[in-house]
Amino acid sequence: MNEKITLPNSNKFFGIRFESIGGLGAHAAGKILATTAVLRMGLNGAHFSSYGSEKKGSVVRSFIRLAPAEKLIRSSAPIESPDVIVVFHSALLKNPATIAGMKAGGVLIYNGSESDEIPEIFSQLPSTTKIIRVDAQRIAVEERSRPNAVLLGTLTATVPFIDFSILLESFSEEFSQRHPEAVASNEKAFRRGAKEIDRLSNIGKGTDDLPIMRADPVWGYENAPIGGVLPLPGNTVHNDLTVSRMGWLPLLHKEKCIHCGMCDMVCPDFCLVWKKADNNEVHLQGVDYRYCKGCLRCVETCPTGALTREIEAPGMAEKHRVKLFPELEGGA
Repeated sequence: MNEKITLPNSNKFFGIRFESIGGLGAHAAGKILATTAVLRMGLNGAHFSSYGSEKKGSVVRSFIRLAPAEKLIRSSAPIESPDVIVVFHSALLKNPATIAGMKAGGVLIYNGSESDEIPEIFSQLPSTTKIIRVDAQRIAVEERSRPNAVLLGTLTATVPFIDFSILLESFSEEFSQRHPEAVASNEKAFRRGAKEIDRLSNIGKGTDDLPIMRADPVWGYENAPIGGVLPLPGNTVHNDLTVSRMGWLPLLHKEKCIHCGMCDMVCPDFCLVWKKADNNEVHLQGVDYRYCKGCLRCVETCPTGALTREIEAPGMAEKHRVKLFPELEGGA
């Protein structure tokens, strides 16, 4: 075991909350961080994650509590007022719950690129919040890794008592048995996450801790609908799967398409847009990226290479999107 590492305040718990979507590795990152703190850093720690029945594409929150070894951790409740919030996908910053409970003097790490605008929600943060931006998605794609490797590296560069070398060693060992081919790429992503960061200043305008946010139950015994009834039938049209994509999207090259329909047979979300031509044949027009979660099954199935896997640059989905329900959005 390495030399004992001291927390900033030995009388209090140190709370870290990962805000993510399923598929970006937040649960694995939280587990590795807490395990490393206990087994290698001489700390006491606890971790658990919260997510729905289908983790991939849905909101995931991972909670890590750390304390000195002699201080018992008896709570397994969600961390409502964290010292550090790590946001794995910038789309989550549209929801105030993502940064709820941020402490004055705390740290916010988020996945974002330099070309993106600073999220408006940041103005609500305490002025003393340390805001760190890292382009975790781009780095992960370039290194053939995942955003969790990048963001763990950023965490070590931001939180002094989390040792870079110790956490990197634990992260590498976690994958050495099951996915040894990923160790080298994960290490590169981890190291880049610790170096390629932007420290933003003069963003938050608040003076105190942000209030915590607790969701009220939608239904109770007095207002629950009758069993067997669908209160919102056909609600798929209102869904938005863009936050499910992990840096890649399918792009149609019409000149190569033979309109065979193989892509439509494997698409789980019916996000491909078809239109009847003058000769009564049905032709593929493109993809409505609002409903595309980036599984890329269409790319894998296309026999002509008309659908290709492309890195999703900012604004790319909006530029190439073909609306599946134009009548509901005021035009084509």
